[in-house]
Amino acid sequence: MSDYSFINYEVEDQTAFITINREEVYNALNADAKYEIVKAVRAANKDTEVRSIILTAKGKAFCTGQDLNDRSVQAGEKPVDLGNTLETEWNPLVQSIRDSKKIIIGAINGVSAGAGLSVALACDYIIAAPGVKFISGFSKLGLAPDAGSSFTFTRALGSKRTLDFFLFNEPLTSEELASSGLINSVSSELIESAKEVSKKINAMAPHCVELIKKNIQFAAESTFKESINNEIYAQRFLGNSEDYKEGLSAFFEKRAPNFKGN
Repeated sequence: MSDYSFINYEVEDQTAFITINREEVYNALNADAKYEIVKAVRAANKDTEVRSIILTAKGKAFCTGQDLNDRSVQAGEKPVDLGNTLETEWNPLVQSIRDSKKIIIGAINGVSAGAGLSVALACDYIIAAPGVKFISGFSKLGLAPDAGSSFTFTRALGSKRTLDFFLFNEPLTSEELASSGLINSVSSELIESAKEVSKKINAMAPHCVELIKKNIQFAAESTFKESINNEIYAQRFLGNSEDYKEGLSAFFEKRAPNFKGN
């Protein structure tokens, strides 16, 4: 019996596959679905056989944000505290992706909307199918962007273009996001392309991959001086690893390295 009701989780060739499986609601997420993704990310991080993670979804959509049928967000006699929904559900989900020690490859198969944008763009390496639409939708409900999307889009697009996107809800396509640097590439062979990336990552030294991810995240939110000081710690740690010794030996012996994560 599966431990999951709203996602599929499997491991193949050192890669964990997390697949959102709520096709009937275009992969909108209720509280339990969000928790299951967090649980799966944590399971993949604890599994010593897993070296990378692919996050994708079934059907026409990747994630259309909040499931508005979820009782935790329905309006009743009292106003719903959407801030609580962010603090206890969406933000922990997005943060679990950002905090993952193992690279998470987003294979964006279809439309991403609302807080689904934040889930998609929290992934470390993002491949989208051609013509996929990324839609805000917040202002149509009288809301503002959340779960980190204000930060992510402003850093990539600038304040003026981001304001236009979130005010007027005109979709951006996967091709436009690729040209803006918000995603890595567009591929009609989505899962195969994601597997190719994961295969390359799986052959790398795990601590090296982890610290490259952490250093880039740190640099995006820090000064140059803070960033170069942070790099000292990372390089000192990696330079004392067995994988570094193996990398040097492989270089001089003109062979492929066999990294073991130590």
